[in-house]
Amino acid sequence: MKRYSGPNGAETKPPGPTRMPLTSPAVLFLLTLSVVVLGLVGWLWMSQPAPKSSSGEAAIGGPFVLTDQSGRRVSEAVLKGRWSAVFFGYVSCPDICPATMQTLGSAQAKLGPDGDRLQAVFISVDPARDTPAQLKAWLDQPGFPKRVVALTGSPAEIAAVARAYRVYYAKENKAKDYQVAHSAAIYLMDPNGQFSVPLSYEQGPQKLADDIRKAMRGG
Repeated sequence: MKRYSGPNGAETKPPGPTRMPLTSPAVLFLLTLSVVVLGLVGWLWMSQPAPKSSSGEAAIGGPFVLTDQSGRRVSEAVLKGRWSAVFFGYVSCPDICPATMQTLGSAQAKLGPDGDRLQAVFISVDPARDTPAQLKAWLDQPGFPKRVVALTGSPAEIAAVARAYRVYYAKENKAKDYQVAHSAAIYLMDPNGQFSVPLSYEQGPQKLADDIRKAMRGG
């Protein structure tokens, strides 16, 4: 074993690896770069066309049976006949959910006559608290879209439809007034109930309306 001597000739331990302080410019650069890379990966995923199944249909979406805000049991047929902006959230959500619904409402207004061809479909990821009555009361807010189908169901039913749309959700704590972490993407479905393009409330009403109109016109 190689031995090291100190200044006075006494043996000493070999020097350990040099560690960079967490606040060094190099470390901060690497941390910033990792955040940028993760954001870029997410953006690239949202920008890609939907993957296709063996039948050629988009792999996002699928059959479901849930309960709407009037207490009626409905299936994926609720997506047929109109363009649908499908969004997963929950009534007690303090920010993203109401912001998304208001942005969709503004985008619908900016679509003009094309707005009549669009409906919002809100699917709860908090079935324990979001009853049909709760959903119906929550939808009665200024700025929300004119046509909204709000859906809830059993935990198993919600888990199944979330898997079909690749939606993540999870309780953040066990308190009575818990919040739910969840995906914030909007899924634009065509009048045949097939996935068209991913959207986000962060685009703002005008860009959202432009992208929806482009999809409607086959762009």
